[in-house]
Amino acid sequence: MKRFSSVAVICAVASLVAVFGSGAASASGGGTIAIGGLTSLTSTFTPWGIQARDGMQFAVNQIDAAGGVKGKGGGRKLQLFVADDTSSASGGIAAWKQLVQSDHVVSVGGVIDSDVAVATAPMSEKAKIPMFLTKAGTSSILTLKSRYTFRTCLPAAAEVAAPILQYAKAKGLTSIGAIVADYAWGYSIKSSLEATFATDPQIHLNIQDAPVTATSFTPYLQALQNDHVQMIIATGHPPGSGPILAQSLQLGMNVPVVGAYTPFSLVEGAAGKAAFNTWTDFKCEAVNSSGFQSLAAKFLQAFPKDGFMEDDALSGYAYVQIMAKAIAAVGTDTAKISAYIHAHTFNIPGYTFPLKWTAWGEIADARIALDQITAGPAPSGDNTAGTWWISQLSLSSPLKPYKP
Repeated sequence: MKRFSSVAVICAVASLVAVFGSGAASASGGGTIAIGGLTSLTSTFTPWGIQARDGMQFAVNQIDAAGGVKGKGGGRKLQLFVADDTSSASGGIAAWKQLVQSDHVVSVGGVIDSDVAVATAPMSEKAKIPMFLTKAGTSSILTLKSRYTFRTCLPAAAEVAAPILQYAKAKGLTSIGAIVADYAWGYSIKSSLEATFATDPQIHLNIQDAPVTATSFTPYLQALQNDHVQMIIATGHPPGSGPILAQSLQLGMNVPVVGAYTPFSLVEGAAGKAAFNTWTDFKCEAVNSSGFQSLAAKFLQAFPKDGFMEDDALSGYAYVQIMAKAIAAVGTDTAKISAYIHAHTFNIPGYTFPLKWTAWGEIADARIALDQITAGPAPSGDNTAGTWWISQLSLSSPLKPYKP
């Protein structure tokens, strides 16, 4: 079982007192303003991390090309430092220390892995360093005392199961299967599914546990097939989403597969045309909006190898834009930056909802799109990975923020 060491987290947090004391972390000196990217680049969540990194860099490039951060930022340019968390708690702690203690960043963003977020959020809170989560949806990351940690795309896991149940009821389904991974996000999704589906005993739920590193899902799928499931929830196993779809089709299951903010390019690459009009997923980007399509075309001009602007890239872009606005208004004092962010609403092109937060950092009014891969064609310039495109099937009502 993939778990983080609470002793390691406590020791890491304690070591920060000697570095920062009890006040705000020191900001960048003269010249450029250093901001950090803490994300996954060489391990399980690499496809997510690359998108988040490139979205952050894209925003930095835009801001610097326009003369840097204005206002109290004094026309200073931004510099992005990125550290690889290796999709592990220990790797996240080491990467966080590099960014904060060596690179002297005033913020950290782009976090994908839930184990990384659970390990580093207490460190950011202690050091008073704003930290932005791109995915990392496990419910235990934030506490009611959190003031420097912000979700930017994926709501808490406890908020995810209700829309899935609503979808199943709308389709008249009676038997649902799920495959979850053995890490913090998977555990949170499993708990959420069990609690939510218990409210409707007419729908049978079969949950299969799989390693987060699994690539062959045949045994788990066969167990679901024997149970005659009518839908497969891959929400709790993001890395396996594409293979789960492809392997379910190989078994002749031919049932919808619902993911969890998995890169569409990853699923399409694994399943090909079989994903068209079958694979559906939750996203925080409004793919059919002019704001998204315009931004995505510019993004892909800068990063054509990324293929499609996933919501990981959009979230990374939002993080940097929000930090630039906060620094322009209040300077580089991190306590003032956090207070400014909490007090304002940010409208980012391409988002399905305005970004604003509860006092403890949950998204206040998240509205999540349910999207499906189609054959396309894609709008001009918005997909360098093929001609496929995305259709928005529905948009949720504002979700009630999870309260720890």
